[in-house]
Amino acid sequence: MNKFLFNKLLQNQGWNDNVLISTDENGIITSIENNSDDSAATKINGFALPGFQNAHSHAFQYAMAGLAEVHDISHTSDDFWSWRKAMYDLALSVSPDQMEAIAAMLYSEMVRHGYTNVAEFHYVHHDKNGQKYGNLAEMGTRMIAAAEKAGINITLTPIFYQKGGFGKAPTEGQRRFISPTIDDYLKLLEASKEACENYDGANIAIGIHSMRGVAPIDIAEIAKNGPQDIPFHIHISEQLKEIEDSLGYLDKRPVEWLLENVELSDRFHLVHATHLTEQETVGIAKSEANVVLCPSTEGNLGDGLFPLANFQNAGGKWSIGTDSHIGINPLEELKLLDYGQRLISHKRNIFNSTTEGNSGSFAIEMATIAGRKAMNNFETDYFKVGEPLNASILDANAPLLATSSNDKLSSAIVYTADATNQLGTIVKGRLSLAPRHASATKQEFGGLRNRQEVLRDFKKVIAELGNR
Repeated sequence: MNKFLFNKLLQNQGWNDNVLISTDENGIITSIENNSDDSAATKINGFALPGFQNAHSHAFQYAMAGLAEVHDISHTSDDFWSWRKAMYDLALSVSPDQMEAIAAMLYSEMVRHGYTNVAEFHYVHHDKNGQKYGNLAEMGTRMIAAAEKAGINITLTPIFYQKGGFGKAPTEGQRRFISPTIDDYLKLLEASKEACENYDGANIAIGIHSMRGVAPIDIAEIAKNGPQDIPFHIHISEQLKEIEDSLGYLDKRPVEWLLENVELSDRFHLVHATHLTEQETVGIAKSEANVVLCPSTEGNLGDGLFPLANFQNAGGKWSIGTDSHIGINPLEELKLLDYGQRLISHKRNIFNSTTEGNSGSFAIEMATIAGRKAMNNFETDYFKVGEPLNASILDANAPLLATSSNDKLSSAIVYTADATNQLGTIVKGRLSLAPRHASATKQEFGGLRNRQEVLRDFKKVIAELGNR
């Protein structure tokens, strides 16, 4: 049993002072007490938010973050599709051991930045020759092992990837991704589900790579007759070329086709959905499907800007992800999302739906509640007796946070805080202090879990890959 006494804790109705949270040996909250002065508790001089949810991750791409920014300008212009080639080259080269080491480093960095959960959109399934491993979920098992090593909750989302484009056979560069039939994918999904049973911080979701990556008729079949009690993730309408190809093949835009052929609900998570018509925007919102936005990656790839204001006005819900991990800080994702919208609308009150104009509170609420749904968690209370204690903690001594009143603190955090203000993260009741604070804070708790081992293994793998 642990007792944590926080300087401030964000609950659904707002910030409360001197909040005591007690947990059992499994990190489950047993009591929450406001205005406490329990001297036996571990005093956390920080402001605790619900743990951030990373609703979209391709872990292996962390190994190439920042490397696609050197361009040969004598040839074709650089865009998503040239970036994709570099990504394929990496995907074809990593071994299971290397995959685990890369993912563990990434997940450790996520925890350092306040993420407590990650949805791993995982599609590197087979060996380097494109043959199935004896364990169909070998690579997914490595993702789970990496999450356990780093101390983060993971929603493993094995991806159905079947085609090389609308109506096209897969390419040689996609050989590690491919499940030719629905039956092949369901076997992979079942093996992945079994792998999740080995770590109490793991669960499973369905994933479709994209409309171009799976035959549309098979997407509809999986949505209708596949497991109905787990989340369903899909990339959609990220690139203009994808929409052009969809129109040529289906005579429908991707989201247009999805709305007409799949009974969407709040278990569906449409990743990016960058390029939408007004009808599609409203249609997604009315269906209660969620959109997963990855602002740092979408900006890095030049994808475009999601029509957020119209989506929110129609009641749409969204979460955030770090996708290719060019950025890992959730507060930066939220700022980028908001500022992109401000720049195209010439307005400042974009995050203003349910929190009386408090942009920071709205951003935290949306990223938390919709993000949890991506992990198959429909709990709306930020902290609740009977639920695991997952929290992101900001340093109460950060100047702009320390001087903010409770009604302004959420916005001060979202718009002014950075990684240096991250005091620590609690995942299932276990506190990890950020490295710069761990050395200066006298507590029984240490730094990030297995940090030195994880960093050592990552450096070794990068040297082996020779790509950096």
